[in-house]
Parts: sequence; structure tokens; C-alpha cells
Amino acid sequence: MKAKPIKGKSPEEIKRALEKSMSGGFKPTLAIVFMSIKQNLDAVCELLAHEGIQIFGATSSGEFISSEIEEGSIAIMLLDMPPSYFKLMFLEAGEHSEFEIAKQLGEEGKKTFANAAFIITSGWNKEMDGEEVIKGIEEGFGGGATIFGGMAGDDLTLTGPKAFTHGKNSITGLVGLIIDEDKIDITGVATCGWKAVGTPKIITKSSGNIVYTIDDKPALDLVMKYLGISLDDQRLNNTVFNIDLFTYYPLQLERENAPAVMRTAMLGNTEDRSLVCSGNIPQGSKIRFSLPPDFDVIDTVVEECSEVRDEQLQVADAVIMFSCISRHKAFGVMTSEEIERVSEVWKAPLIGFFTYGEYGKSKRGQLEFHNNTCCVVALKEKT
Repeated sequence: MKAKPIKGKSPEEIKRALEKSMSGGFKPTLAIVFMSIKQNLDAVCELLAHEGIQIFGATSSGEFISSEIEEGSIAIMLLDMPPSYFKLMFLEAGEHSEFEIAKQLGEEGKKTFANAAFIITSGWNKEMDGEEVIKGIEEGFGGGATIFGGMAGDDLTLTGPKAFTHGKNSITGLVGLIIDEDKIDITGVATCGWKAVGTPKIITKSSGNIVYTIDDKPALDLVMKYLGISLDDQRLNNTVFNIDLFTYYPLQLERENAPAVMRTAMLGNTEDRSLVCSGNIPQGSKIRFSLPPDFDVIDTVVEECSEVRDEQLQVADAVIMFSCISRHKAFGVMTSEEIERVSEVWKAPLIGFFTYGEYGKSKRGQLEFHNNTCCVVALKEKT
């Protein structure tokens, strides 16, 4: 399977890049598309569809090919995967829940291939529950599914991240790329490398992804005290607001018999003093704060990717990276180094984007929804 990445700042640039990539007889059947909400989504999809190319797409909060990070652009990985090896599905949680549409995806995967894997992307709003997406696919598939992916972004405007394919896009959409694992090897890992600090604290009141009190204190007040900031330091236009510093100190949700899973406080609410997180935090659970990242975090990510390569898939045709936007904000200039070092693990064409959450299985954990994590997926056509 051949993989060719292309990029551009406009549909016109993508058109020229697409024509150049196909000039030597390359005939892509599938496009992995990550693009800014500032771009003309419909125009890009029409260009690809005109060439008979199916589309797996997400809006992003920054996109990259290899370690070249762009903002406001379009990044595409073109694959000539035989159409009989995959099936694309678009579902939308309109009158249905995320669990219900994800269950449909899992059921379709089970019917389509005897040995199916799923690469997924979903839209995002304050109600979109990534954990329910994982549970739904597992329920429909019957357990043991291979699932990797990420939640769409929207350049950090928090107004409308969309999952899309040709002719369809939605903030409550779910796009599933179902792949026949008898034909394509798929392996990956969700890894973060963040280190916990301080003593565990108890979530004393929460509902889904909203945390109201920690150790019986208003969650917003406790976290801001820990960070050493006050509301007077913030420019507030609304009751619900974003604090960039939250991304440097993500919460680690502790569990029994499993590694901690990361949770980012996306928003603060000045009215009820709550935190809106990017994933569920059950009432009664324990959390710890994380230290700001350093180079040890990148080393851990590269080591875990290298272990997956050595143990599961030595050679890859293409690599997809779903990296949390919080990592990019916290890492700053180190982000390019992390992407570059991961790309060196398989030395294959790599595409990725910065997400609002990641789907996958950690090296020593279970399949679940993550925040502040880097989810890396490698694909190789079997011979």
C-alpha cells in the first residue's frame, strides 16, 4: 500500500498537489483529511470525491505532516488501499445518543469483516461523551475491538469541531473507517508520559464530565488556587471561560488495577464554580495533578511506540497521529520534536492533528477515551 501526504493553504493548492501526486499513475482510494475550520470543507471534499477518493475527515486545532506543524491549513494522507479492504461510515447523534450510533458502527464492523478494526473521529460539544463512543462500539462489536482515533478540533474556538466525509459533516458526527485486519495490519498505542504530583484528591461531586467539588471545595476555586491564579487575572467575556494554564497541569484520574487516565479541564464556570473536562470523572474517584512536561515525557512516548514496533509491527506503510491540543499548548516548541521522533520509529509517511480527546489502548491499560495523550496508529498491507 502506497501512502502520499499532501498539504495546502487553500482548495486550489490541494488541487495542484493532488494532480501532482497522481501524475505518475498513483490512484488513491482513501484520503485521511485533517483541516482547519477556516478552510472550505465542502470544496476540498468535492475535489477528492471527483477523483473517486473516499474521505475520512476531521476539523483540527492544528495539523501536521511529519513534524511540520501548520495552523489554518489542510493536511491529507492519500492511500491506495483496495476498496474491498475497508468501509467508511458516517453517523450522527441527532435523536440518538453517542452510545447508540457507536453501537451501530460496531455492529456494521462485525457484519462487514470477520476481523475488523476501527479508526474513528468524532465531533465535539460539551455533551459529546467519548467514553460512550468506546462503549458503544464495543457493545455492537461484541468486545475485543481494535479502536484508535481522535475527537475533532476547531482551532480552539470551541464553537464547532466536526467529523466529516463527502457530503456529510456534524459536531455530533461519528466517522468510522472499518478496516479488514486480515488484509491490513493495524497496531498502535495511546501514550502520554505525564508525571503525577501531590497527594490524591477526592471528586466529591460530579456529573459526567462536569466536576463541581473536589475535597468538598468548589472545583474551580481549588484548581485555580493550586495554579496560583485568580479570576482577576483572566479576561472574562462569559460565565464559562477557558484558562490556558489548565493545559499545563492536567488531572490524572486514578483507577484500581489500571494506569491513570488523563483528563483536561477545558473550561471553568464562574457561576457554579465547576470545571468542564474533556472526559468523564466519576463522583468518588481520586485525582492527582500533573507536573508540566519535560523531555522525559517525549522519551516515554517514543519508548512505548518503539516497543509496539518491535513487538507487533516492524514495518509500516503509513502512520496516523492523534495528539491532544493540550500537549501542543503545554509542550510549545517541543511538540515538533515529539512528532519527529515518533515519525522516526517507523520511518513511514505520517499525518496527524491536534485533537480534543483521543481513542485507543495504552501499553499497559485498557481501551478507553483519553485526554493529554498521543495516540499513534501504524498501518501495513499484508503480503
